[in-house]
Amino acid sequence: MDYFGEGARLKHWEKRPGDPVSAADIAADAFLKDTLLNARPDYGWLSEESRAEPGSSGRIFVVDPIDGTRAFIKGRTDFCISLAMVENGQPVAAAICAPARGELYTGVRGGGSRRNGERLQVSAQAAIAGAKLLGDAGRLGDLRAIGAETIHINSVALRLALTASADADGLVAVRPKNDWDLAAGDLIVTEAGGRLSSPEGTSLRYAGAEHRQPAPIAAGPALHALLLQQLAGPIKESP
Repeated sequence: MDYFGEGARLKHWEKRPGDPVSAADIAADAFLKDTLLNARPDYGWLSEESRAEPGSSGRIFVVDPIDGTRAFIKGRTDFCISLAMVENGQPVAAAICAPARGELYTGVRGGGSRRNGERLQVSAQAAIAGAKLLGDAGRLGDLRAIGAETIHINSVALRLALTASADADGLVAVRPKNDWDLAAGDLIVTEAGGRLSSPEGTSLRYAGAEHRQPAPIAAGPALHALLLQQLAGPIKESP
């Protein structure tokens, strides 16, 4: 947060065209890597901003030091730090911290998920009409045409946290994501009673040979099933 505001605007650059990174991303990554691997030296490491390390325990930290860097640079609050511990391809512990919002989301396999200590439960919304869906509004015209509200925020991990807390009814992405975008949020949504899957309905596995994932869909069970059915085939974009 020392970088938030003017500091972020002055200290950022592009890794690739259209892919910004800031000094805060690098500092957060270094802090997390040093802290976590000193505490668990046999764990692996997978992050957006630093070299992967395999570890020897079969457990891997999967980290996005700032998810939503564009929002962070612009001084908006829709960014977060996303951290999961993955074992056998599945997240078993997770945290998503949104410091500008004062929110900490956590999840433990079989132990539920929480925001600032309060237990989370996904929305019971069971129809697309009237559903509040997080995604790129310009690319979800077919859902808006049947009555869904679509809202865009920059951070995919924060979208998943908001789905888990029922501040939104679901997430619909139209582009592939990376392990570090999804692993923590996947567990937090699942432990809140929801489901995250590929557009074909398959569950995702993380920290394998490839770190790219299909565009996810996440919601409570009833709405998730309806979204899979509705979105079978290409998603129509708005004119």
